[in-house]
Amino acid sequence: MQRKPRILIAEDEAAIRTGLVDVFVYHGYDVDAAEDGLIAERMASTGRYDLVLLDVMMPGRDGFAVLAHLRAQDREQAVILLTAKSADEDVIQGLALGADDYVSKPFSIAQLVLRVQAVLRRTLGAPSDDAELKLAEDVRIDCANLCGVCRGEEMPFTRREIEVLRYLAAHSERPVPREELLHKVWGYARDLGIETRTVDIHIAKLRRKIEADPKQPQFILTVRGGGYRLQRGAA
Repeated sequence: MQRKPRILIAEDEAAIRTGLVDVFVYHGYDVDAAEDGLIAERMASTGRYDLVLLDVMMPGRDGFAVLAHLRAQDREQAVILLTAKSADEDVIQGLALGADDYVSKPFSIAQLVLRVQAVLRRTLGAPSDDAELKLAEDVRIDCANLCGVCRGEEMPFTRREIEVLRYLAAHSERPVPREELLHKVWGYARDLGIETRTVDIHIAKLRRKIEADPKQPQFILTVRGGGYRLQRGAA
């Protein structure tokens, strides 16, 4: 019998926490819950969970601090942030720390469940192959080990960043629309209406890592009205 995916819900508001536990138990998950950031950090650090649903504003330790701690331990842990803050800087901070996704409050339960399913579909699916992604002689990325060497500097990559690069590389003959990346890499259905700035933020992070000058990219090119295209062999 296939085991149920196990998730941790870290949320300090009791009514929301209880409601989310009930929803995900109903959808077939094994669910644990934590009411503050310190407890959530301790529980998540055990490595027992396939995904952590992490509220940003919590007592004891906020979600950003918990996420930073988890990423320092294990870049593989899937994390979705729940935040009442929708400002760009808060979204950027969460994604920069390595969150797999974020959901702004108030949120649709149906959409939250779909996002959790999308992340788990990717993280619990078939493992990536161990091929090296070579963009130039001095820019090489080890897809299996989530790391690379860019102009002599060792660089860590998140699983999502690797998946974006691999998808762009597999379709480098054409521009890839943002909506296609959301569908193929993030696993979202095309009709969810997810904002494409999630893609743009990840592209910006990748450019800071692999481009000599992120403002004048030579590898990940923006195609006006078309999305992004990966160009190998530059510089």
